[in-house]
Amino acid sequence: MTCQHRGATVWLTGLPSAGKTTIAGRLGERLRAAGHRVEVLDGDEIRTFLSAGLGFSRADRDTNVQRTGLVAELLARNGVLVLVPVIAPYADSRAAVRARHEATGTPYLEVHVATPVEVCIERDVKGLYAQQAAGRLTGLTGVDDPYEPPKEPDVILDTHLQSPAESARAVHAVLTARGLA
Repeated sequence: MTCQHRGATVWLTGLPSAGKTTIAGRLGERLRAAGHRVEVLDGDEIRTFLSAGLGFSRADRDTNVQRTGLVAELLARNGVLVLVPVIAPYADSRAAVRARHEATGTPYLEVHVATPVEVCIERDVKGLYAQQAAGRLTGLTGVDDPYEPPKEPDVILDTHLQSPAESARAVHAVLTARGLA
């Protein structure tokens, strides 16, 4: 079967426990059901397999984002809808990923999963906020390490006001409007 769909990268950025991976999963299901080739480049998996050995310094975080961006662009350029749920805390790193996509004419959609830190702390999916509060973790993005929210994202998702399915539908609507879904 030959894929007739155009690829694109959907970059979901936000704080830990914002809902990035959950939304990517819901969106991926929806896109696959419509016949799209979809890959999810989850931040935790990327760190384990592609960026093993990197720490959480600014330089290491930038390297991780650039590696992820390269893989996303390569897949998207070849007809895959790539969903990238990663924190990617620094605006300049995300801008470099966007520029790589623009240089090759590959569609790129930046989604800010704009969940307030208080809500993320309540969710605390991986227990990171609890570890930080107990003094067992430092450098937690959005708490004692910076997170630079996107200034002009393509989509803003207020996940504390909508369900993961509603968030996925909102991103899907933008992809559809742009002829990508």
